[in-house]
Amino acid sequence: MLLELNIENFAIINNANIRFSNGFNVLTGETGAGKSIIIDAVSLILGERANKEFIRTGSESSVVQAVFLLDKSTETSEILKEYGIEIENDNTLLITREIYTSGRSISRVNGRTVTLNMLKRITSNLIDIHGQHQHQSLLNTDNHVDFIDLLGKKNTFILKDKILKDYNKIISFKNKLKDYEYDEKERERKIDLLKFQIDEINNASLKIGEEEELEHDYKLLGNAEKIKKDLFNVTEVMNSSDYNNTSVLDQLNSISSVLSKIANLDINLQSYKDSFDATIFQLHDIIRDLRDYGDNVEYDSERLRIIEDRIDLINNLKRKYGNTIEEILQYRDEITSELEFIINSEKEINTIKDKIFEIEKSIYSNCNNLTIERKKIALQIEKDITKELEDLNMPNVSFKIKFDCYDKYTKNGIDKIEFMISTNIGEPLKPLSRIVSGGEMSRIMLAFKTILAHVDNISTLIFDEIDTGISGRTAQIISEKIDQISVTHQILCITHLPQIAAMGDTHFLIDKQIIDSKTSTKIIKLSQENRIVELSRLLGGVDLTDTTKQHAKEMLDMSKNIKQKWL
Repeated sequence: MLLELNIENFAIINNANIRFSNGFNVLTGETGAGKSIIIDAVSLILGERANKEFIRTGSESSVVQAVFLLDKSTETSEILKEYGIEIENDNTLLITREIYTSGRSISRVNGRTVTLNMLKRITSNLIDIHGQHQHQSLLNTDNHVDFIDLLGKKNTFILKDKILKDYNKIISFKNKLKDYEYDEKERERKIDLLKFQIDEINNASLKIGEEEELEHDYKLLGNAEKIKKDLFNVTEVMNSSDYNNTSVLDQLNSISSVLSKIANLDINLQSYKDSFDATIFQLHDIIRDLRDYGDNVEYDSERLRIIEDRIDLINNLKRKYGNTIEEILQYRDEITSELEFIINSEKEINTIKDKIFEIEKSIYSNCNNLTIERKKIALQIEKDITKELEDLNMPNVSFKIKFDCYDKYTKNGIDKIEFMISTNIGEPLKPLSRIVSGGEMSRIMLAFKTILAHVDNISTLIFDEIDTGISGRTAQIISEKIDQISVTHQILCITHLPQIAAMGDTHFLIDKQIIDSKTSTKIIKLSQENRIVELSRLLGGVDLTDTTKQHAKEMLDMSKNIKQKWL
């Protein structure tokens, strides 16, 4: 329930703190005093879009705060856990909205900044506002089936749960069908394309690592003549076959002879001479190997052409299917699976369609059973609403619930339900949305709230001058109905009728004052004596007489006696 509402620099409210009680809270005040501003402030807390026009003239920002007390186990608590917002130990919930002249607004829940969509979801089950001609939930035919289901019993909820589960299964299967289903021409085109790509890759007989080998062979064959020539020159310089030329090895052998002679003179040089000779022997081996290698290097134009064609083939495949041979082969494996998927899809499609058909049979069976249950509930609602409206001084009303069927099942069944009503004898039944009288609409809405009070999950109801267009005995009956609802719900009721104001457990006066040449609205919790004064004003206008005061006191006493009926 709503414990406290703090308003700062909002419209013509400078600063206000309202501490509501459980039960029946009444707000009264003269026309233009600012009663609608309270509703605007609460709507802001519930996630309505902020308007910088709400900011009090001369202020840079406006702040509205609301403190709620949550039940220990509520849908709101689950939503808060989902968003990672901690719940206070005392189960209180603090919601803050700040509006700035720049147009920016900030929303916080227990100190955590949230988006408007998050805020709306969090507050969706906290407060229900009902204002004159604002009974959207009741006027929207899409909600009529929900009103019936709220009064359903265990079997209704079991059937709805079965339908919803089957509906979600069908949605899942239909989404899967989208992956399988092709236009026949598109299917054949896709199969041909995949087969061509697979064959093209397979026919290439690609091997991982072959690119490096091809590059090596291509470089060798392309430069065979140069390699052969350069190797010949190197070996000739090292060991010339021309006796007229002194080769490197000849010169090294000469050096070896010199080292041999002086090693005989100095034994310490023998090791150097041995190392030098070993190097000469090693060079002989290297020169021999180089000569053999050069003799085996041959230019092969046919082999070079084959290698060029192979490299071109691989590059062509890389442009189409991947940057490396590994990627090309991976792509082939993927499209092979896709081809198998498409070829086998017809069988899978038929399997899925068979499953959908069986589930739809179950859905339609459960839908028909749900319709039977709903019609039973509807008959009782028709009786209960008619009785409530008769109590609310609508004796000639005829209320019926019209059942039609949608062309196809929905997740909520197959029933298309609409509330029909005739408020006068001889008038045909008309859709509830075509009711013109505000007073009649208020009473119809109140009748529904009276019936739904024990199953409604919303803890706080706000009635914003729903008493417009009624008076006298009807006003007294409505006040008693609202008070009856307040046994299970917190009620905030803005009213201009003394009969309703007198029934409140807590009474607030909304008073417009002029302070320092500026208009400001004050919200004052009234004592018993001040309630008598305010009721007297509602009864008799500006001039307060002893008679109106006595009448006001009698109304308060009578209200206390009436309240005892609900205890």
